[in-house]
Amino acid sequence: MLRKAIITGYSRGLGAAISQELQQQGFQVLGLARQPSQEAACNVCVSLDLADSQALSNWLANGQLASFLADAGQAVLINNAGTVQPIGPAGSHAAADVLRALALNVAAPLLLSDAFIAASSHCPDRRILHVSSGAGRHAYPGWNLYCAGKAALDRHAEAVAQEQQAGLRIASLAPGVIDTDMQGEIRACQDTQFPLRSRFVELKARGQLSSPANAAAGTVAYLLGEHFGTPPLADLRELTPSGKKQQNQ
Repeated sequence: MLRKAIITGYSRGLGAAISQELQQQGFQVLGLARQPSQEAACNVCVSLDLADSQALSNWLANGQLASFLADAGQAVLINNAGTVQPIGPAGSHAAADVLRALALNVAAPLLLSDAFIAASSHCPDRRILHVSSGAGRHAYPGWNLYCAGKAALDRHAEAVAQEQQAGLRIASLAPGVIDTDMQGEIRACQDTQFPLRSRFVELKARGQLSSPANAAAGTVAYLLGEHFGTPPLADLRELTPSGKKQQNQ
């Protein structure tokens, strides 16, 4: 059985670690990223700005995704790419920045999910994982667009799960606070932009950020486990090693 995976934002951070983990599990990986990295692991690497919805639509129309999945016995899509920018109170954002954030955080994963579902209808085991955040489930000042984007992924996962399509499972997973470039962006912003900035500075200072490798191992274990998608909203910090939600949570 051929195992195929598609992952966005594969070139660094959590995406790179997930891509490597999947290859170690025997998956052929197609990676999508604006700036591909020779160091990051993938079998097919596609250079694509996922914030450019027209470019993404054109790529989906060229048939590469469908061709990649045509012989898959198990297929997974990991919507990992995203941006926390722009950070700041509502009313302070440039229109272009709002559009770019929504295109990358919402439009791209939903476009890819729809195309993946259509192209994998032959596959008996197909799974979609949205990399979400606690920001999708709790509001934070200064993160109004980021919260809205992650909440959209959460609702999408819940709605698709209710459709009960054959062989399809989906989940929106909050992987915890991970030591990536995004965390650096958060710590570098002004308190007036993000009033909770000091909380993340303290997490870094105390060594309480998860490494991308550890987060990827837990994420892939959940993705491939028997409890994936039940329920469609999950938090990696609340799961047992088998991927089941802890009873005391």
